Amino acid sequence: MAPTTPYSPHLEGRDPLAVMRETIPALAQAVAGWTPEQFERPVAPGKWTIKQILTHLAQTEMALGTRARMALTRSAFVAQSFDQDGWLAREHTMSGPDAVQAFVLLATMNLNLYATLSDADRETPFTHDEYGPMTVDWIIYQEAGHQVHHLKQLRALGA
Repeated sequence: MAPTTPYSPHLEGRDPLAVMRETIPALAQAVAGWTPEQFERPVAPGKWTIKQILTHLAQTEMALGTRARMALTRSAFVAQSFDQDGWLAREHTMSGPDAVQAFVLLATMNLNLYATLSDADRETPFTHDEYGPMTVDWIIYQEAGHQVHHLKQLRALGA
């Protein structure tokens, strides 16, 4: 049974790995050739810019991929939450193109790992300091749905 995550509804019942294979290049294509000014456009007044969303995507890939790797290699792993706004504030000088490149590389690295996992690997348990027990499969569904969520957001903005 597929895990339920905050972002899994964006998958619409599809396999998360298949979704990632489509979404990773689609996100990059959505902003290909953009000017620095376009990356600095906020999605709404007082909201993140496109560049910040792309940086957030890369940071999320880094965090969730690390959690999966730790869970797969350490027994009784406990994941810590992270402050997405705090992380974003630390990397405010990253350019839009660099954020896209970081996202594509990290997401591809994660996808390649996830594609090698057995069903038993995907059911590897770990604990999150806020959300309690979860599995590597939960991470995979969360990550794929998170990518789709932000791709929809970019497309709604005309990207």
